[in-house]
Amino acid sequence: MTARTQRTRLLAACAVAASVSLVLTGCGSSKSSSGSSAGAGTNPSATVGAVTADPTLAALVPADVKSSGKLVVAADASYAPNEFKDEKGNVVGMDVDLADAIAKKLGLTADVQNADFTSIIPGIAAKKYQLGMSSFTDTKEREATVDMVTYFTAGSAIAVKKGNPDKIDPKDLCGKKVAVQTGTTQADEIKDTRNPDCTKAGKPTIPNDGDKFPLQTDVTQSLIAGRDQAMMADSPVIDYALKQTNGQLEKLGDTYDSAPYGVVVDKNSPLTKAVQGAVQSLIADGTYKQILTKWGVAAGAIDKSEINAAKS
Repeated sequence: MTARTQRTRLLAACAVAASVSLVLTGCGSSKSSSGSSAGAGTNPSATVGAVTADPTLAALVPADVKSSGKLVVAADASYAPNEFKDEKGNVVGMDVDLADAIAKKLGLTADVQNADFTSIIPGIAAKKYQLGMSSFTDTKEREATVDMVTYFTAGSAIAVKKGNPDKIDPKDLCGKKVAVQTGTTQADEIKDTRNPDCTKAGKPTIPNDGDKFPLQTDVTQSLIAGRDQAMMADSPVIDYALKQTNGQLEKLGDTYDSAPYGVVVDKNSPLTKAVQGAVQSLIADGTYKQILTKWGVAAGAIDKSEINAAKS
């Protein structure tokens, strides 16, 4: 991934026609996030151990945040299993549980709010949110304006319809119709890497620099409906979509370009060190692994949280 510059969030897809049967999410328009039931490999009802405040870490929390008693956390709830809406409309997922645990370590309560992905970093700068936890890839570009606290590792992946009817080569998407979420790492990959390579090779480019959608649910719908031939997203999101679509999709090739996710914090905020300490403490006491296991994403676990550790 080079940047969810945003890595994409791919959640479940809705039924797009009577002939398309998905176990996936509840249907929603492209203007709102869709709900989703948990897929195979997840256990949303699993119990996670109680988290208690760490006085040393709590002492690092800025006075205004401490006095409010809460951490306001932004997440784009269209990217299961990392962040999505359940059948009751509640925002749930790996990032939500981690945000809750981080807040408790700091003696606070997490207030997780659904937000458009592209509005989250500007919202951090405007003090609307204290944290952004929405599968953000840690990149040098992002680190120029915000702090990033690493907490997970994911890569990019490609999905096609079961059986790969268009015989697509994951290393050669030139001329193919590919769906991606707007503003994601995968969208940047098409524009900055794949299409220039297609041009150099004398091949047709991926049309429109990829068909871009505001929500990952819309990306998945487009592939299911046959409007696109492939979709690109973060690896845990692709894996979840495969489980949710009842075998209608398959992963094409291997996961590639693995990179860390980062919690977004305002640049040079004392909260950055507090959050990094909270993540490391959750790793040490086992809570972190419990949360990842609950959502079926333990393969992305890290053993050390770092601040602004992007390699590119």
